[in-house]
Amino acid sequence: MKSPYEILVRPVITEKATLLTERKDGPQYVFKVRLDANKVEIKKAIEQAYNVKVKAVNTVRMKGKAKRQGRFEGRTSDWKKAYVTLQPGYKIEVI
Repeated sequence: MKSPYEILVRPVITEKATLLTERKDGPQYVFKVRLDANKVEIKKAIEQAYNVKVKAVNTVRMKGKAKRQGRFEGRTSDWKKAYVTLQPGYKIEVI
């Protein structure tokens, strides 16, 4: 069994992500997670790390962007984003 902190990389704090925390049917939080993590592992990690009840987990694989440093071209790494919906009445203090 992996530690919750091995699966969860960091919370994603953007304008869209902060608007999702104010949903009526249960707040939704966005996390950057490991590429090989599945929805069941993510759900258990969130419940252990933040002591909340998770209603649903949706995941999205994000492709890395092409970046340039002068004449050299490279790519950022691919990563996975998890949208975690909590049961009504639960909340995570991200900031």
